[in-house]
Amino acid sequence: MRAIKLLPFAAALLFAQPNPVADGIAAFHRGDYQAARTDLERAPNDPQARLFLALTRAATGGCEAALPELTRGFAAGDNRRLAGLALAQCYVGAKRFAEAGAVVAQLEKLFPADADVLYVSADYHMKAWNDAIYRMYQKAPSSYRVDQLSAEVFETQGKYTEAVAEYRKAIEKNPKAINLHYRLGRALLQQSHDPAVLAQARKEFEAELALNPSDAVAEYQVGQILTAEQKKTEAAPHFERAAQLRPDFPEALVAVAKLRMEARRYPEAIALLERAVKLQPRNETAHYNLMMAYRNAGRAGDAEREKAELDRLQKPPEGEFTEFLKRLGDKK
Repeated sequence: MRAIKLLPFAAALLFAQPNPVADGIAAFHRGDYQAARTDLERAPNDPQARLFLALTRAATGGCEAALPELTRGFAAGDNRRLAGLALAQCYVGAKRFAEAGAVVAQLEKLFPADADVLYVSADYHMKAWNDAIYRMYQKAPSSYRVDQLSAEVFETQGKYTEAVAEYRKAIEKNPKAINLHYRLGRALLQQSHDPAVLAQARKEFEAELALNPSDAVAEYQVGQILTAEQKKTEAAPHFERAAQLRPDFPEALVAVAKLRMEARRYPEAIALLERAVKLQPRNETAHYNLMMAYRNAGRAGDAEREKAELDRLQKPPEGEFTEFLKRLGDKK
């Protein structure tokens, strides 16, 4: 049987036949959704065409019709990322935050460094947060939680006077709520370090400890304020207690180590400070005190090693961006 030879013109016609799936996908990527829809609807039995048609519908406001195919596309296949991004955005747009959260969590696991995935994740968390706040203000406007939330927002804006006022309102409504007194004490410290304000803050941290004796950070804050008030003897047991409650609390470990150094109990100080720098390798205060403890203990080589590490931490970063910032600084 003789092979059939196509004339050049006939061959050109054959290879020029339109491919609606490829054309539709290309149109989708160009953002020409009308052309994409027209092409993709011509191949209803093609799985890829169905997925990209769903993506096209989602991009043009037709999420409800697109959800089943997007769900299938996200479950398996070469286009899981695109399907998942569209699916998450559809759920967020419909305020179906539970479903959106599940999709976002899976996307972050599959594509942890993808900029689009991280953007959709940020969008989901922001809108879910805003929706929760709106519902709280609508359904529980007189709750102490509303005042607490307002205070926390003021804190993020650096409006500490307003934050203090809101925390006080929350405490007035629920004086036994855990963490409110601590947050008020912290806002007071951010507002001012005047002696009178320090005294108020200490009172709030002590009130927190009365409610929650295992709060290591409140215990540490009391010690810090007493130290600022030149009451080191009274501060010591608070630092000790904080370190006992939280053996992984670097600041408390450093504070207790300083007490050991003052008592010339250098091996104990060194053990505490070595633990602190292991927990927090970039903690300059811990490295400085460890250097001094080594030096006082006669361990000159170890002290030099710590000094070198401290110098490295304190050295400004180098690089093109740093040089650019320096040049900007020169223009001021």
